[in-house]
Amino acid sequence: MNRISMKHLRYFDALARHGHFGRAAEDCAISQPALSVQIRELEQLMGVPLVERGSRQIHLTGLGVEFAERAQAILRSVGELEDLARAARGPYSGQFRFGIIPTIAPYLLSDIIKTLSVRLPGLELRPREAKTPVLVQDLLEARLDAAILALPLSESSLHEEALFDEEFVLLRSAADVEKPVPKPDGLRKMQLLLLEEGHCFRDQAISYCSSNAVLPRNLMEGSSLSTLVQMVGAGIGVTLIPEMAVGVEVRSAAVSIAHLPDPRPMRTVGMVWRKTNPLLEQLMQIADIVREIGLNKPALPGDPSLVSDADAAYPPSRFV
Repeated sequence: MNRISMKHLRYFDALARHGHFGRAAEDCAISQPALSVQIRELEQLMGVPLVERGSRQIHLTGLGVEFAERAQAILRSVGELEDLARAARGPYSGQFRFGIIPTIAPYLLSDIIKTLSVRLPGLELRPREAKTPVLVQDLLEARLDAAILALPLSESSLHEEALFDEEFVLLRSAADVEKPVPKPDGLRKMQLLLLEEGHCFRDQAISYCSSNAVLPRNLMEGSSLSTLVQMVGAGIGVTLIPEMAVGVEVRSAAVSIAHLPDPRPMRTVGMVWRKTNPLLEQLMQIADIVREIGLNKPALPGDPSLVSDADAAYPPSRFV
């Protein structure tokens, strides 16, 4: 006699989260027809429909909503049992599913993967790049073991481990290299380029430019730091970027770099995980490795000619 399996629960959970058969199938690394077969089999086992199928989107039935909540709880508990078993085996091995935000991933992820592969060869690394809200939700629902992002989060069920602090620097057109560095209220009057909504770095930049959280008057958005830097190089406006991004992003853009006046804008990069995760010792070991990578990251590995005379002696980041 067929019974509800973990496969059924995982596939239905993906469908409930994405609300779309195609995206859910992609998330589960199977074909859409295969996912549909599994969902119909689950409905047959339950004896009632769980999904209302439309021409373009799906909706969960009333029972489907409740079933999704119970399925998530079961999957989360099973994940914790697997973590418990891994902790009991000693040295960290098996999958390590970790998230990392887009304003950190291009600049640290390669070093993180290389170093972890050498230091902890038993790990099967499964990185995922996404914005902070998505990573937090995946952590809470045990789809990730940890995430590297900007702190604080203030989520009571997650442990926050601060790794290092880094400064934000101002990028302007190369033609502006001799101009005085503007204060925060001066930035509000300039054509300020920021990341689109959903990026925590955008909120941090706005917070620096405005004490009352009102958007700067002249604001344009980009989908990535690379896009913002290229727009600055084209003379469209100015932007703030984290220090770790400078060496990568300014290589092919005609921009000048300047420190902002004190108190300089900063962010704390940290690693977070569920407080209930039994792999505390192993996660702290990984956090220490990521901290070491951040501490040793050159402050400005790019072209020194892009830095103004006032900033020629580019100081290292201040770390916790």
